[in-house]
Amino acid sequence: MFTSSDNNKELFLGIDGGGSKCKAIVMNANNETLGTGISGPGNPLHGFEQATNSITESANLALKNAGLEHVKLNELYAGVGLAGVNLPELFKQMQDWKHPFKQMFLAHDLLVACLGAHHSSNGAVIISGTGSCGFSCIDGQEVMIGGHGFPQGDKGSGAWFGLQATKQVLLSLDGMIEPTLMSNVLLKKLACADATSIVEKIAGEKATFYAQLANLVFDAAEQGDKVALAIVEEGVEYINNVARSLLMSKPSRLSMLGGLTPRLQPKLDELVQVQLSEPLSAPEVGSVFFARQELAKQQDLVDSK
Repeated sequence: MFTSSDNNKELFLGIDGGGSKCKAIVMNANNETLGTGISGPGNPLHGFEQATNSITESANLALKNAGLEHVKLNELYAGVGLAGVNLPELFKQMQDWKHPFKQMFLAHDLLVACLGAHHSSNGAVIISGTGSCGFSCIDGQEVMIGGHGFPQGDKGSGAWFGLQATKQVLLSLDGMIEPTLMSNVLLKKLACADATSIVEKIAGEKATFYAQLANLVFDAAEQGDKVALAIVEEGVEYINNVARSLLMSKPSRLSMLGGLTPRLQPKLDELVQVQLSEPLSAPEVGSVFFARQELAKQQDLVDSK
């Protein structure tokens, strides 16, 4: 469990950078929330400059929200949890960033999500937002399931659902599979007239684009659309299997996070659902906890010399 410091003048910044957005929180040394901010994508896999700009922008927005515009970024201890930095090359790139903070403590997004969800290093999380992944940390032993990125991985994520919808709509418009309610919705959403114009519209698009299409799959499935139902069933079963695999190591708690959680969680197997616990705090709070832990380790080293 995390304890508070007596030094209320220290300010901590927590960052949760994902494929669609970057969320920031400013907290004091007593773990009180002072302000929050949200900006654009924060996954360096989709662009280093975009990610660093989003981190800085969300931090400034959080300070503004807290009424602390007079506080400079170089006065903040920053815990920065990012998607993508589980890849060593991206971790090094972000670690080498000439950041504007007093100190920056970098971690992958799954670790800070776990810290936030359980207020402890021991536990497990399933992420299903723009991307998807399973993660557990038990007695210092980390296990990751998935997290391979889009389009080669991230099954059961928003991007995956959106991509499957696009594929099936194109097949339907070509007369290769049965008609689907998703066709007219997608054509209207993309302002397209036919399959060719859809292909032109989606050429070169990234995960964040496809994630915006995920809800049309669930909407169509709830109306009984067979094509959409098959996509949902496949995605749900993948998340079920991730949960079953994580539960084999008997984590103290298992939580599910991400923008698709409200739509996916009720469809999971009952035996999985009963094992899920509500996250205690958001991942950006977990980033603050991480920064506080790392700062305490530094102080212990100084004290031991």
